[in-house]
Amino acid sequence: MTVQLSNLEHLPNYQITERLDVVYGSTVRSKHVGKDLFAGLKNIVGGELTAYTELLEESRQEAIDRMVVKAEALGADAVVGLRFSTSSIAQGASELFVYGTAVKAVPMPQQPLSTHGPQSHQPPSNHSGHTDFNNQDNSQAAPQSPSTSADDLPRFNPFG
Repeated sequence: MTVQLSNLEHLPNYQITERLDVVYGSTVRSKHVGKDLFAGLKNIVGGELTAYTELLEESRQEAIDRMVVKAEALGADAVVGLRFSTSSIAQGASELFVYGTAVKAVPMPQQPLSTHGPQSHQPPSNHSGHTDFNNQDNSQAAPQSPSTSADDLPRFNPFG
């Protein structure tokens, strides 16, 4: 079972049927002394501290994985309201904490974009069966397309 993740309080295109519980995951990491020394030198000249970037990426993924295990144990389909927090635990050690609300959710039925069926307007034909484009009946206005709100548009989910 794949648990979907969303930083929104809802899950786009799904109806939340039950809010289960708050779930979280965390990891405490310390910096590698050798990499820390190199990062200190890089900090003087400027540029990305790739050792720290990699450490944060690994920490985020580990914290998310731990949170997902707890959500799966509750039978959750998704975690909404996803948030990250960091704190310094000791000299050179930091905690990365992720939390959200585990929920059960079902897909919402697809809404048709138009309430009008397919319409075709054929120009009138003369008695010989040929279409007379110069003598068209313009009494019918072109069909209006229904307005679409932002809620009808597909959403981007960076987590899956």
